[in-house]
Amino acid sequence: MANTNKDIEFLDDLDDYKVASGYSDVRGWEVKDSNNMTIGEVESLVASKSAERVVYLDVEVDDELIKVGNQSYNSAIGDGVKEYINEDGENHLVIPIGMVRLDEENEIVYSDNIDHATFAKANRYKKGVAFDRNYEVDVYRLYTGDETIVIPLDDDNFYDREAFQYSASRKPPR
Repeated sequence: MANTNKDIEFLDDLDDYKVASGYSDVRGWEVKDSNNMTIGEVESLVASKSAERVVYLDVEVDDELIKVGNQSYNSAIGDGVKEYINEDGENHLVIPIGMVRLDEENEIVYSDNIDHATFAKANRYKKGVAFDRNYEVDVYRLYTGDETIVIPLDDDNFYDREAFQYSASRKPPR
């Protein structure tokens, strides 16, 4: 991806960052959607250096989601040409930290407002590849369900949105 966002980094690549005390390190935890379907597993955490906190979960997606996401669709012109959302090897996606809820007892991350079909539509990237603000905005629009949101690519307050604010008050399902 071109024009990578230099403000965000994978937590593992930052020597002076770690999971804050009192917060769970969710790496290795299963991720489930709003219908309790498996999305994948948290592989890494993505931090914003300017916000000085984790803003995304980096998820290695489940093979079933990859199969759905790799299905072709007709172009808008209807000429029968097939296009693909994701390419082979693109098996990671991000979820904003404020869009999840943790079940610490069972080590499961839930995304109550995003379903399997929405995750399948998300553009993915290859492990360890930096992504750009365009990708972040596209994912944000998809997950919020509002494709009309206008966000300047140089928005310094991008991570001030509720989607990037983790709240420990979200309770796990019973």
